[in-house]
Amino acid sequence: MFKFTRKTRIIVPLIILLFILAIGFYAISKKTSLIKPRVAGITDVPNIPDCTATDTIEYMYYEDKDTAWTDNNKFGIYVYAENKDFFELAQELVNSNGGDWGYVLIPFNVKDNDDGKWGRVFEQLNKKHLIPVIQLWDVDVKNYKEQTKAAAKFLNEFVWPIRYRYISVYNEPNDANFWYGYVDPEEYAQILNYTVDTFKKENTEFFVMNGALNVTAADNTVSMDAFKYMQRMNVEVPGIFNKLDGWASHSYPQPNFSGNPYTWGRWGIRAYEDELAFLKNTLKVKKELPVFITETGWAHAEGENFNYSYLPVNTVADFYKIAYEEIWLKDDKVRAVMPFTIRYDVPFDHFSWVNKDNIPYKHFDTIKSLKKVSGNPPKIVTEMFEVTSCN
Repeated sequence: MFKFTRKTRIIVPLIILLFILAIGFYAISKKTSLIKPRVAGITDVPNIPDCTATDTIEYMYYEDKDTAWTDNNKFGIYVYAENKDFFELAQELVNSNGGDWGYVLIPFNVKDNDDGKWGRVFEQLNKKHLIPVIQLWDVDVKNYKEQTKAAAKFLNEFVWPIRYRYISVYNEPNDANFWYGYVDPEEYAQILNYTVDTFKKENTEFFVMNGALNVTAADNTVSMDAFKYMQRMNVEVPGIFNKLDGWASHSYPQPNFSGNPYTWGRWGIRAYEDELAFLKNTLKVKKELPVFITETGWAHAEGENFNYSYLPVNTVADFYKIAYEEIWLKDDKVRAVMPFTIRYDVPFDHFSWVNKDNIPYKHFDTIKSLKKVSGNPPKIVTEMFEVTSCN
């Protein structure tokens, strides 16, 4: 039997170590020889396989910019998902004369799960460089939690054109005409609160805003003063407005959608200023909320039937030009302006920017001709890299 002495206890491990190192050097030399030497003039290295097989992998990501990126194209328009022509018209209007990445407001029924329709919508948004603001509508108040979860999950499945996913939570809830025939600020506050939490849980990039209020609504049985409504919301859910990412506003030129563009206060196209002041001074909201004007605009007399109570389209065009150049574009609080609407049926065709044959009215061409910013939002970037393998 072999006897381990002190000497052998030292020599044997050394022999084993040298043996392992020899094997390692041999393995390394064999591994490196798999790569064909890249030496000028050497073309006849025998029995060495080529490492020329490559796979190209494509991946996409959003640029890393915050919500207040510079080079923002504020121009926008209200459109509808069902008509693809509206996206062509929107692109022509908001991305004209140097413009790029303008906005569109699109209503979304929370019970709508038509993948085909909305897949086409998001495909056009990406292709035409249009930033969507999705306005929720038609929730069943007794089933709002389930429908809100489903809507957040559904909308999150699509490839949005920019990092931030703008959501406006319903429409003028302080007016019974837009809230199931009654007014209930406490109910709406609960729904808004749940909607913010649910969408943020689904994806933190959802940018959630209130449903714009009818800021000139009377305080009676069928509507409620907007500021009274906001105050009751805040009592029901303390701090509800601090949870918002932005402020949606319907700053219309009143009365009769025919007011002067220079009008101050709630009855003018700067009504959002009074709303922001109320949020800050009365409700003590600490956030500086960016403003998204999700509806605004003048009604024009021209339409399928001439309406003498409205302004002629030439005056409307002049007023829009003043509004953009002298007010909205100069106001850093305003991120986007989306007038109502690209086209609507009688009797609301007097708000349309094109007629039933998609022929533009004067204000369409006037705003189209205004100089615009080439928007630079946090958009999708596509990168490719190659992985090399050896044959």
